[in-house]
Amino acid sequence: MRCRMNEDTGSDYISPWQLSQVVDGGGIGIIEESKHTNFTKGDFVTSFCWPWQTKVILDGNILEKVDPQLVDGHLSYFLGAIGMPGLTSLIGIQEKGHITAESNQTMVVSGAAGACGSLAGQIGHLMGCSRVVGICGTPEKCLLLTSELGFDAAINYKEGSVAEQLRELCPSGVDVYFDNVGGDISDTVISQMNQNSHIILCGQISQYNKDVPYPPPLPSAVEAIRKERNITRERFLVLNFKDKFEPGILQLSQWFKEGKLKIKETMINGLENMGAAFQSMMTGGNIGKQIVCISEETSLLSL
Repeated sequence: MRCRMNEDTGSDYISPWQLSQVVDGGGIGIIEESKHTNFTKGDFVTSFCWPWQTKVILDGNILEKVDPQLVDGHLSYFLGAIGMPGLTSLIGIQEKGHITAESNQTMVVSGAAGACGSLAGQIGHLMGCSRVVGICGTPEKCLLLTSELGFDAAINYKEGSVAEQLRELCPSGVDVYFDNVGGDISDTVISQMNQNSHIILCGQISQYNKDVPYPPPLPSAVEAIRKERNITRERFLVLNFKDKFEPGILQLSQWFKEGKLKIKETMINGLENMGAAFQSMMTGGNIGKQIVCISEETSLLSL
């Protein structure tokens, strides 16, 4: 979403927002009237291109019907844990994490209290990691990770030395790094990664205000460590794995219903609060997915 504010988003799968045009993004709502053969009044639908407005006429071909039973009626979960962020976390770990059950692997997650990070740590455990450590920005988030989301430990990067805390909490080094932030934090984690370890490149939020390519190049000293230790760091785009979406959604839904996947989100009401919600999300004000409810008739937007 931040990249869409640039004239060039740096990605071929998202286009920049246009001046004087309605802003759009991930959204979910209810059909009030339809002339499309796939939809009837009362259906719940979602789209990656949902305009930021309370009512809208949309091309039915960009909409996808969703089944509220998959989320026990929590429709906003389709924008988060049982939607694209959940799929990004699950498929990213499956495809790029190379986790082997009972092999005593340690995973570190940055941005660990965010939409993807809060899920990634839990999924890492579910897929076989023996230890998961999260990095976030407040004591409250650290407590949430360890007391509710099953992380073994958490680091507040704003307090003390991240490098020292990592050495203490990951005595056997880091085998899998789910990277949401980039920058200095990621450089520190990479410096403590093991031989033949793996980086899941989910996001680089610390770099989005800079005019750099994606993924941003590492500092020369860190890149030398990456090459010497044969650490994989490949660009990951979940849209390249659409064949895995349906089984992925079913798996995430099953874990949620079994109580194995805890879901956190930050809900704000009112279209007029979109700007404040976006700014809060970009500065770490959210826990889990940031959702804005813009209509009492059930219209939700994803940030």
